[in-house]
Amino acid sequence: MDRPFRGRSRGVEVRLGEEERELLCHLLGQLDDLLDDGHDPAGELDPLAAMVGLDPSGMAGLGVVNGGADGRGLDDPAIARLLPDGSRDDPEAAAEFRRLTESGLRARKRSRARRVAKALGDPSHPLLAPEDAVALVTSLTDLRLVLAERLELRTDEDADLLHKQLARRLAEGVAQDAWSATAAVYDLLTWWQESLVAALSSRPFRRSSAFPSPP
Repeated sequence: MDRPFRGRSRGVEVRLGEEERELLCHLLGQLDDLLDDGHDPAGELDPLAAMVGLDPSGMAGLGVVNGGADGRGLDDPAIARLLPDGSRDDPEAAAEFRRLTESGLRARKRSRARRVAKALGDPSHPLLAPEDAVALVTSLTDLRLVLAERLELRTDEDADLLHKQLARRLAEGVAQDAWSATAAVYDLLTWWQESLVAALSSRPFRRSSAFPSPP
């Protein structure tokens, strides 16, 4: 299987096909939507689906977004994994930490998802700038956390078991269902992230700090 990302002298080459780019851009749009708490500090309200020409209903079965605006609070365990507590043992300290950090963290994650979706949305520019590639690594982590919660993955062993179960279902020709579709996307995102990290680590232009913090 050809590597989906490859390090080049001026950035990271994206070797995804058109459908794969559209899938990734759409998932990034769902991540942005999931983190929407009704406020938009970044002031960026352009709908991602319009930007990349996708029909949002096409990925509805993946379960990345769980409901509308009323499903984007901390009662959604996927949101809780994206916005973890600062303290597990002190509810008061955890609440104060969340009050001070939650809005900014949501905004940064949303802005990052939009940024990399915009960079990926133009297949005529196959190179990601180093900063965009690093941002994509982080957004892929966020997407995998959401899907892991939907799939009830809690440990590395759970993830390994998922891969084996998915391979067995595919080999047996089991009919596609919601679990299989979501598991397949999780598996694909894992492969893409591993390839992207390898491309960043081996790129000829890498700095002394291999993974600079994305803005």
